[in-house]
Amino acid sequence: MKNNLSNSTRLILLHPYIQKQGSSNRLWLLALVSFLTLAFLATLIYTRESITTTSTVAAVVAAANPRLSASVSRALIHYASNSNNSDHMTYTDMKQISDALRQCSQPCNLLVFGLTPESLLWRALNHNGRTVFIDENRYYAAYIEEKYPEIEAYDVQYATKLSEMEELIAAVKEQARNECRPVQNLLFSECKLGLNDLPNQLYEVEWDVILVDGPRGYWPEAPGRMAAIFTAAVLARSKRGSNPKTHVFVHDFNMKVDRVTSDEFLCRENLVKSTDTMGHFVLDRMDSNAVQFCRNTHSPPSNSS
Repeated sequence: MKNNLSNSTRLILLHPYIQKQGSSNRLWLLALVSFLTLAFLATLIYTRESITTTSTVAAVVAAANPRLSASVSRALIHYASNSNNSDHMTYTDMKQISDALRQCSQPCNLLVFGLTPESLLWRALNHNGRTVFIDENRYYAAYIEEKYPEIEAYDVQYATKLSEMEELIAAVKEQARNECRPVQNLLFSECKLGLNDLPNQLYEVEWDVILVDGPRGYWPEAPGRMAAIFTAAVLARSKRGSNPKTHVFVHDFNMKVDRVTSDEFLCRENLVKSTDTMGHFVLDRMDSNAVQFCRNTHSPPSNSS
């Protein structure tokens, strides 16, 4: 009788403990689930508020900094084309570039090879966008930046000569599957026509408009524009952003070297308009495995005037 009582007592004593321990575990589990739920809800609310705030700020900035009106753009082009500088572009050529900038989604990224009498014009027309200039004269680039602090300019050393154009183009064709691919990061390239010594950040920018108006190229020892045109072609085809198209303008299109190099790397099927002095190309990005710049190198210009 004593043993049975003892056993019963132990059962009576242990049973509440076990029940209490189970309740405690369930309470901890319930608390953990509640905490995770509250954390998730807090994160969701914060994320939505953050997105809403960001969108609101972007809308306010866009409203506070609208693009230039058409009348202001026309006025700027008018006065620039009627300046006393004999080296300035024609009104028609300036307007082509202005139109492309006005069609560009803001903020627009404009890359210009060459510091010219129109440099301040391009910076003004690309209102609220980023405009970068590349020039072969380091002293002139430094002078322009000092005189006009709003100008972003960098110097680059060209290792090309106008007299070597045919040889350089042939070298690119031989290396089209390796160093001179149409799609690549030129920062790591050893292609003879690829500019790989620009500031690293410039290779990551999704350029919407590129203007080739430099370097100099009117005598055999001059650098010519082969490297600038090739680099523009690769930057346009290597884009990874939401805008797959890039407007590329080549000034002095009447020069043989500019036309021949443009035919090779920008391609005639991409030529949407041309004048005596300006070629306007629109390039689409390419697949990373592409090994050919042009689909049809013998096709006529699509819309020349």
